[in-house]
Amino acid sequence: MRRTEFRALNLRALWQGLLRRDGDKGDRIVPPTGYTAQLTLFSAGAMAFLAVFALALALATGRLADRWSSQLAQSVTVRVSAPASEQQARAQAVVQILQATPGAGTPRLLSNEAVAELLAPWFGPDMPVDALPVPALIDLPITGAEFDAEGLRLRLEAEAPGAVLDDHTEWRRPLVSAANRLRVLGVISLLLIVAASASMITLAAKAALAANGQVIRVLRLIGARDITIATAFVRRFTQRAAIGAGVGTLIGMGAVALLPGMDAAGGFLTGLGFQGWGWLLPLLIPIVAAAVGFFATRWAALNMLEAVR
Repeated sequence: MRRTEFRALNLRALWQGLLRRDGDKGDRIVPPTGYTAQLTLFSAGAMAFLAVFALALALATGRLADRWSSQLAQSVTVRVSAPASEQQARAQAVVQILQATPGAGTPRLLSNEAVAELLAPWFGPDMPVDALPVPALIDLPITGAEFDAEGLRLRLEAEAPGAVLDDHTEWRRPLVSAANRLRVLGVISLLLIVAASASMITLAAKAALAANGQVIRVLRLIGARDITIATAFVRRFTQRAAIGAGVGTLIGMGAVALLPGMDAAGGFLTGLGFQGWGWLLPLLIPIVAAAVGFFATRWAALNMLEAVR
């Protein structure tokens, strides 16, 4: 037997022995350190961090759209414009009409203090509302499906000149539409993050395969199959993606928890964050990252090994 064949047989026996000893764990051929490991860990962590905020945005805008749609649809407002000497009497007449409206609850005539509170964000708390020609405002809750906004509007025009019904449709619809579009953008951002993560992990896996070309040729010489070599890379890069995504997710959840609440922000941030069971959703990000790392690395490894055969 020639020396080359004897050496090949010894290498093959060594490979089989390593497989039996390590329980078919051939991921030792993948370098545990280096720029591919750092790139995979950093990219997975950064993408998971961004995914937490994209998920928080999608959930928060969804709650915002539902809240605006439900709250504004549950009441209407009636404005009564009249000379100062007649405004109170006309407002009381409109209240009597509203009390007899099917599907409507008890109307509430807003006091001057309540109107001043509504105007405070624009005119300041010291604005003398009594000196302004502010119309009387009546808040009317909707309690039944038989409520007919258009019929009530026509009745007010006929029986109470100067009374205008505002069902908030004109400005409610754009707000709800904007919130729904923000939710769609949040979902699209999540999909883009997944695609970017898959691309980065694929590039890192190909770089690792190219850097270990000599090792792969030796492994093939001693009998290692392509699926075994690919599995070694898949295991290592899946672990790196899961670890990096786990760290990034925890940091992202901590950052979201530090955001001011809706009350502290004056309602401006609309409670951006997670509520209740929503805090469990970010925990799925490391699982998704591991799945993305598994399939991206497997695809890259098998295609590259097939190309250099």
